Amino acid sequence: MSESNHSEPAPNNRSRLGVIFLTLFLDLVGFSIIFPLFPSMLDYYLPSGDGSQNLLGQLIAPLASMAENSGASDPRFMTAVLFGGILGSLYSILQFICAPLWGAYSDRVGRRKVLLITISGLALSYIAWFFAASFWILVLARILGGAMGGNLSVATAAVADTTTREKRSSGLAIIGIAFGLGFIVGPAIGGLLAKIDLTELAPSLKALGVNPFSMPALVSLILTIINLVWVSRRFTETLPASKRDTPTVRKGLAVFQIFQCPEPATRRTNFVYLIYMLAFSGMEFTLTFLAVERFGFSPAQNGGMFVFIGLILVLVQGGIVRRLAAPVGEKRLALAGLACGVAAFLALAMALQLGLFFGALALMAFSIGLASPTLSALVSLYSKESDQGANLGVFRSAGSLARAIGPLLAAFVYFAYGSQSAYLFGAIVVMIPLLMAFKLPTPSKGPA
Repeated sequence: MSESNHSEPAPNNRSRLGVIFLTLFLDLVGFSIIFPLFPSMLDYYLPSGDGSQNLLGQLIAPLASMAENSGASDPRFMTAVLFGGILGSLYSILQFICAPLWGAYSDRVGRRKVLLITISGLALSYIAWFFAASFWILVLARILGGAMGGNLSVATAAVADTTTREKRSSGLAIIGIAFGLGFIVGPAIGGLLAKIDLTELAPSLKALGVNPFSMPALVSLILTIINLVWVSRRFTETLPASKRDTPTVRKGLAVFQIFQCPEPATRRTNFVYLIYMLAFSGMEFTLTFLAVERFGFSPAQNGGMFVFIGLILVLVQGGIVRRLAAPVGEKRLALAGLACGVAAFLALAMALQLGLFFGALALMAFSIGLASPTLSALVSLYSKESDQGANLGVFRSAGSLARAIGPLLAAFVYFAYGSQSAYLFGAIVVMIPLLMAFKLPTPSKGPA
């Protein structure tokens, strides 16, 4: 079946995909601006050194003790990284809880309305960050941002609405491209904006809660407002009222729906993604430590390393997945991606030369670039139209749960047993979803 046979004209569908791509890109740039700021944030919110006189200092004390016991050459930096990991986990936990709720809600009221709500909520979270002179206001901003972070699952469902079943993986690959570009541009902007301190330019702003990180917050807010205006004016509803059938009734809380998806194939795919992302997010978190430990990378070189990964990710999802998903099939590409993941972890465990290290990074980028869009496409293809938003929300929720647990688990294994053991353990973990994926059925490409 070609695009022209779809109920919408092909040019209109391509235009919708372009709108969704820009929506996700702006959202992810605004979200990832904060990443390079965590070490400096700890210095700001703990100005008295150990900060033992305030509640935050008392909460950080166990992290500082863990860092010192790890034998790290710079325990304070290690504490800052763990601090950042916890803030990141907080965001991911809220996404884990809320993504299925937003996805299911969009099945009932449409994608456009939910995107407008969640993007507005993100704008409020950046306003709170802008005025976060107190650490607890920063925490509130992260909680609100995480709760509104379910818009990714809604945008994924909008892509599923817009594409034919044969073109589903090709369409969903744009989400991976937006991810790759967003995570290249966002941290780079954040690093540059961190040099602009509004409290030095206008000290009177301190009384309002403006802090040294308000400029990155302001730019995130501006991007989100642009995104909100863009969606309100250009995003046309992808799920008409005639297709909003009554979704499948599910018992229990949304956070347990990973285990309760009515379709066995969807449930297995969620578990494949959950276990794979546990390993991948842990690798992502410890990779800078590995680069510093073995090759003495500077922060700028670590930034370049992630740009390298992001560029390959964009090329894989924009080129290979979009072209090969239809002739090769989503299941085969997902298996190839998972196999690349096993090879990448093994190569990282043994990489003592720079060439092998970057080869392993390329394998890892191929792995996530192949696996993520094809696994999400499989969930979509296994689902009824009335359950697209809910099931894709559960799928994204599985990834958020993995991102909440994976970095902390990987950090423990890395610092307790060493880098080689940590990455060999990662290879073993990825073998589990690889074996599970062999039993996934090949989806039908006929009408849903």
